[in-house]
Amino acid sequence: MSESIQRFDIHVPDTDLEDLKRRLERTRFPDQIPGTGWDYGAELAYVRELVGYWRDEYDWRAQEAQLNQLDHFRTRIDGQSIHFAHLRSRHADALPLIISHGWPGSIVEFLDVVGPLVDPEAHGGEAADAFHLVLPSLPGYGFSEPTRSAGWDTRRIAGAFAQLMARLGYRRYGAQGGDWGAMVTSNLALVDAEHVAGIHTNMPLASPPADGPGDLTAQEQADVAEMAAFMENETGYQRIQGTKPQTLGFGLNDSPAGLCAWIVEKFRTWSDCDGNPESVYTRDALLTNVMLYWVTGTITSSARLYYETMKHGRVGLESRIEVPTGVARFPREIMRFPRAWVARHYNLTHWTEMPRGGHFAAMEQPRLFVDDVRSFFRSVRG
Repeated sequence: MSESIQRFDIHVPDTDLEDLKRRLERTRFPDQIPGTGWDYGAELAYVRELVGYWRDEYDWRAQEAQLNQLDHFRTRIDGQSIHFAHLRSRHADALPLIISHGWPGSIVEFLDVVGPLVDPEAHGGEAADAFHLVLPSLPGYGFSEPTRSAGWDTRRIAGAFAQLMARLGYRRYGAQGGDWGAMVTSNLALVDAEHVAGIHTNMPLASPPADGPGDLTAQEQADVAEMAAFMENETGYQRIQGTKPQTLGFGLNDSPAGLCAWIVEKFRTWSDCDGNPESVYTRDALLTNVMLYWVTGTITSSARLYYETMKHGRVGLESRIEVPTGVARFPREIMRFPRAWVARHYNLTHWTEMPRGGHFAAMEQPRLFVDDVRSFFRSVRG
């Protein structure tokens, strides 16, 4: 391992936790029209209850200890601090796999899949399916610290992650991702195709053919209609973060309750949870993900990724991906493009229609996620 990689242990100062509690105690909650639930955004009653739990019962030190069971590191690439967890399998011939998260997620999304992927035999699997895992925090997110310069879009992040894998000594590896992680993973297949054995994603990118949508099934037509409704009704956050992230940051970086509402509302809306996020996530998991933004002060820089990517016009793919690609299609994913559209952009060799699950696939349905990752990468291990 390169000398430029340093061990890193997560430890939030007591003073920061005390400040957080004081802010939570002084929360000035907004009003809400009776009977409107989540229609206007995050519901007052739910957020008030969650903030109360955060203030009085949530144990960050216990969550911190759980996170520190992973091996954490930092390195500097392209002038930016990059944090990552690195879990080497006991099987020397395991396939290296880098998994990238998105917004408003973090490496917390992957805590339940680490064991089965790194040590499959201990979780009902076979040694042949073992992975060496690399779980980076996107630049500007979590313990990667705020970005210090402009231009950190998904293409640049992919270049940094390619350097990271090389610095770790991995000459051939796989990549997986959803949300922004799907764009980073797709771009890895473009910028480092020589070393990427295959990619797997739960949110592939696509666009309709120039001559029209083609012959779509009834389900595909319904999916396209749902995506159009999502773009119409659920992307206000995207427009704000893509145009004025700095202004937004003044509120979210100052108010933990505001940050919690901004993030948890997305977990409710984007998950397969029938309107109740705690049907698929624990309160501790939801709040630990929020904490990775709060204690690092990275909500503003995380939002800047929208600005940088939209400013550079790299929301889609610059060329077709020829690296073998696997897709796990979860029924409540926010972007569900028809298979034929996806195949125009990727060398699609694996496609699984999942029975349940949404946008945060590894966190919502860890067993389904693990099974599909294992299945796809068997075809490219070589």
